[in-house]
Amino acid sequence: MTVNLLDFDAEGLAAWFAEQGEKPFRAKQVLRWIHRSGVADFAAMTDIARSLREKLTAVAVVAPPQVVSDKLSDDGTRKFLIDVGSGNAVEAVFIPEDDRGTLCVSTQAGCALDCAFCATGKQGFNRNLTVAEIIGQLWVANKALGAVHGANFGEGRVISNVVLMGMGEPLANFENSVTALRLMLDDNAYGLSRRRVTVSTSGLVPVIDRLRDECPVALAVSLHAPNDRLRDELVPINRKYPLKELMAACRRYLDKAPRDFITFEYVMLARINDSDAHARELLALVKSVPCKFNLIPFNPFPGSPFRRSPAERVRRFADVLMQAGIVTTTRRTRGDDIDAACGQLAGQVRDKTRRAAGRIIPLQEARA
Repeated sequence: MTVNLLDFDAEGLAAWFAEQGEKPFRAKQVLRWIHRSGVADFAAMTDIARSLREKLTAVAVVAPPQVVSDKLSDDGTRKFLIDVGSGNAVEAVFIPEDDRGTLCVSTQAGCALDCAFCATGKQGFNRNLTVAEIIGQLWVANKALGAVHGANFGEGRVISNVVLMGMGEPLANFENSVTALRLMLDDNAYGLSRRRVTVSTSGLVPVIDRLRDECPVALAVSLHAPNDRLRDELVPINRKYPLKELMAACRRYLDKAPRDFITFEYVMLARINDSDAHARELLALVKSVPCKFNLIPFNPFPGSPFRRSPAERVRRFADVLMQAGIVTTTRRTRGDDIDAACGQLAGQVRDKTRRAAGRIIPLQEARA
């Protein structure tokens, strides 16, 4: 059976090479070729013995997922629709800014958590992505952006930051997400700083603890409500892990986190969660958690019952938080002309949860 080497982090690749009777340093060489140089052809790995290259060609592949479409927004945001088989496709988004380039990566085909304001959740859920499908989004984006030959964000990178904030809940696909994270951090692969890699979670409390212990990176929590009653409706996982438990997990995470704060993401829904009273409730909720807030203007999608909070309402909400000394930013909407903004990622999902009511769009239509 042919093995896809994109499925291995450094430890896994070394173990596989050992099974082939090869020295561990060969695994490091191949890892660098695959991830640093973006090479998928073993024959092109010129510092490896020809006999090993021929052996690898017979038993292994470097097989990234295929890009179905590549759309460029007027603001420079770029959205990749990526085929992950069996009628499923996920989306990855590159967001260029003056001082960084951020890639937003998906970890599942669809999402089972069904947050009320998110297009992905309304698509239903099919399956977890493999390691190759997760890290493959970074691999193909690097190739598309010319990053493997070094454009410049500080350390010669086009993609300087990665956020697991695309389709799916990363902590519900823990093993594969963490293996991909280790590749992102590995100096023989992408060499990103832990501070520049962020996992976003809706609040799977026990798995937040696992992430802290196994691969602590920057943590963002999709909060979206200041009390359990409202959050139960907006973020249904709250019914299992209520806010008191979530805040305690955030405090524990900071023991090993690369940053000394948690980022709380808060989508602004008109007349739902955006009043001054809600802001004051938030202050009471997070008083024991060093944090910053990222306010996200709601990005509409077909069939959604919500509306975006007016800009002045968002400003006043932010003022309440900032006057209490909490760093608060308002996310600038990017890529909404290509449905690449926060909360809009939908892709195509063969729904196993029977949640999605609409027709699945065949991948050949997406190419049109």
